Amino acid sequence: MKKERIDIEYPLSSHQIDIVWQLISTDHGLGRWLADEVAEDNGIISFTWGQPWSDHHTQEAYIVERSKNSHIRFKWVDEDDPEAYWEMKIGKSELTGDICLSIVDYAPKDEVGDLRALWDDNMERLHMTSGL
Repeated sequence: MKKERIDIEYPLSSHQIDIVWQLISTDHGLGRWLADEVAEDNGIISFTWGQPWSDHHTQEAYIVERSKNSHIRFKWVDEDDPEAYWEMKIGKSELTGDICLSIVDYAPKDEVGDLRALWDDNMERLHMTSGL
């Protein structure tokens, strides 16, 4: 099924790209805000939401591309759309010059609003856990 591309940009309060990079590119960093448990094994990252001993959901993603202090791109292992991926990219806002985190993701047309809301919630967790 063909999915719709979503582009979202979030301003960050940090001026240290290295810190942002650690939070988006390592299992430890991602585990602080994106999922309850994150583990990397040979370029495949397992994301678990919920507690392993109770109701939980796990998804795996390949790391398609990783460029230090720039961006990381993932593709879900069970993704049906050959063009779909999700990416987090560190950049500078054209308006303010501040560091921002740009997200690219894909969703079926009827789920675009839900995916945007999910990323908003994820970014709120990032701000709360790291102060960014």
